[in-house]
Amino acid sequence: MITVIITAYKEDKTIGKAIEAFANQNHDMEILVAAPDEPTIKVINEKTKKYPFVKHVLDPGKGKPVALNICFREAKGDKIVMSDGDVYVSDNAIEELIKVLNHDNVGAVTGRPVSTNTRNTFMGYISHLLTDIGAHDTRQKYMQQNKFFVCSGYLFAMKKLFDKIPENSLADDAVMSHMIHKQGYKIGYAPKAKVYVKYPTSVKDWIIQKKRSAGGFNQLTAFFPEHERMRSFSKEIKEGWYKPFTYPKNLKEYFWTTQLYFLRIYLWYVIYRDINVKKKSFSDIWLRVESTK
Repeated sequence: MITVIITAYKEDKTIGKAIEAFANQNHDMEILVAAPDEPTIKVINEKTKKYPFVKHVLDPGKGKPVALNICFREAKGDKIVMSDGDVYVSDNAIEELIKVLNHDNVGAVTGRPVSTNTRNTFMGYISHLLTDIGAHDTRQKYMQQNKFFVCSGYLFAMKKLFDKIPENSLADDAVMSHMIHKQGYKIGYAPKAKVYVKYPTSVKDWIIQKKRSAGGFNQLTAFFPEHERMRSFSKEIKEGWYKPFTYPKNLKEYFWTTQLYFLRIYLWYVIYRDINVKKKSFSDIWLRVESTK
C-alpha cells in the first residue's frame, strides 16, 4: 500500500483539487490529509464521503513537521508520497515516483515542480527560471554525476525509513533527504512526475518563502555537520552564477535576470541576519505566504 500525506493550513480553496489529483490515480493507497482549520477540514470531509480512503488527520497547528510526524505514525503504507494542500500533481505522478522508488538503492525520489505563474511579470518570470534552471537542471546534472541532492517538499516519495523528524525543521524536505541519504540510500528524480505550483507574486512574499527554505538549508549544519550543503551563498556563486543568463528570451527577461542577482544577494543577507545574528525562532521564520494560495 502507498500512503499519500498532504499537509494543509487555511487552504480550503485549493485542498479539494490537491486531493482529487491523487485520488483519481489508480493505486492501492490511503490519503492522509493533515489540517488544523475548520474551513479546510470541511472540504476534506466532503472528499472523504466521495473517497473512503481519504482521511482527515487532526493537526494541532504547530507547524508542518509536527503534522508530518503525526501522519507518519498513522501511515499504513510501506511507501509514502508527500505533497502540500496548495498544489496539485500530474495524473501520472504516483506511477512515475514509484517506478524510481522501487529500485533497491533508492530511498526517496522527488518530482518536478512546474510554475503556474505567468512568465510575463518579474515575479512570474523568476519562478520559471528558478524551477527550470535552479531545480530541474540541477537535479538532472546531479543525477548524472551520482551526487546527492534534496527532494522537493511539493512532491516526493520515500520508503518508510523513519517515523519522526525534528519539529523545528525549517526545510523538512531537506532534513528528510539527509536522513535518508545518511542511511546509505540514493535520492532519485522523476521529472515526469510533475507538481503544479503557484509561486509568490510579490517580492515580500518571495523573501518570506525563500528565507524559510534557504534558511532551512542554513540550519542543516546543526543537524548534519558531516554532509555537504546543497544550498549556500558561496555554492550559488561557485556553481551557478552564469546559468540564469542562458534562460532569457528577450531584453526584458535579461533585465529581470540581472535584478534577480541583487535580490538573491539581499536574500542571503536576510537569512544570515535573522538566523545567525538575531537567532529568530521557528515560529518567527515560518510565516504564511498568502500570494501562493
